[in-house]
Amino acid sequence: MEPISRYEVREELRRVLQSKHFAKAKKRSRFLQFVCEQSLLGNADKLNEYLIGVEIYDRGPDFDPQADAIVRVQAVEIRRALKEYFAGEGKDDPCRIELPAGHYLPVFTKASEAPPAVPLPPKPRRGPPGFPRRNAAVLALALACVAFAALWLRERGGLRAPRQAAAVPVAAEWFWKPFLPPAKPPLIVIPNHPLLRAAHPGDTKATLAQSHLIPKEKLPEFRDTMHFRELEGFHFVPSTTDFTAVGETLGLLNFFEFFTGAGQKLQVKAGRLVDFESVKQGNTILLGGNQAWSGRIFVYPEFFWFHGGVITNKTPRRNEQAVYKPEFDPVTNSLRRDYALVLMLPNEDRSHRILLIYGIYTQGSQAAIEYVTSPQRLAELRAELLALTPDKRSPPKFFQVLLTTTVENYVPGKVSFVAARSLPD
Repeated sequence: MEPISRYEVREELRRVLQSKHFAKAKKRSRFLQFVCEQSLLGNADKLNEYLIGVEIYDRGPDFDPQADAIVRVQAVEIRRALKEYFAGEGKDDPCRIELPAGHYLPVFTKASEAPPAVPLPPKPRRGPPGFPRRNAAVLALALACVAFAALWLRERGGLRAPRQAAAVPVAAEWFWKPFLPPAKPPLIVIPNHPLLRAAHPGDTKATLAQSHLIPKEKLPEFRDTMHFRELEGFHFVPSTTDFTAVGETLGLLNFFEFFTGAGQKLQVKAGRLVDFESVKQGNTILLGGNQAWSGRIFVYPEFFWFHGGVITNKTPRRNEQAVYKPEFDPVTNSLRRDYALVLMLPNEDRSHRILLIYGIYTQGSQAAIEYVTSPQRLAELRAELLALTPDKRSPPKFFQVLLTTTVENYVPGKVSFVAARSLPD
């Protein structure tokens, strides 16, 4: 492999950071620049989630990467941005910068490098003097027969290699066991949000005819978007079929990694394509509270109830509030705290489960998904639920959990347990 100099790496880094994928994303740029420079300085062994959180995202010394996913979330965004850059404007660059999944140590390569050649197998050793070639041929034929016999027996079922059982963390088994093998793959339902999207010349005349015009000068927030530059005017049309939220979408990655590690497959469908009959067929995970029927069927208003953009608490206990509302920065009006509900409920036949994860905003949904796919956080949740039971030995089968998360730059940060309720069995 041809060595790549520090100068070449820094030149490539400069091109990447000046691209449209990084130029206006200051934190993302600082993240990538920091890990690249630390790698060039020989500090690769010190790069970890904690260091990045403290140095780049101004987290204090008590920063807990397990509780605050800011570094992992931003790393996913950086990997996506790098992939898009080198597939587009950077496709002719002489070097490549990658941030492999699951690591924070960047990899630098030359774009022209071919895959390493496969080494030739070593020449067979000659037999001792006088070893007849005929005997060697007989031995080779015998070995081939043994190999074919083994393959035949394997196909017949006689020598099947034992399957290694997928490992499920003990701390997560109590929560997820009903969803795991031998149960059928659970159905994950993502919401279709009703919204007004910007119309464009690709739309039909019938679509444009039902649009709503909003003058550009009334939408200064869109000034840096491609739509503001390309469209003559902002004509918005209603859509109830095309869009889901970022938090629920990113949460699918958490579910995929968790269930794959447990040897389970998944089904994913848009909410508009799922009815209650589909939900009753097996285990179902409903993301976001935007299904037209879910908010009316799966509610326990005597406990925590998510409706009208807030979460009400009809029976507040010590240190609990009667209403939980999202919080916003008084200066920038950006979201800084969100809440989410997690409900574990029985399905119609009671042998299956329905899991609902509802954030008031998409950041709350994403934080709650990260919470329930983290064995460490599930161990904490189990302890909280045990406190609700008479015997303090087994957590309730069905429950409500209220969570909260900090939000920075519209990315969820530290998620915390707020309260829980045991539901009737």
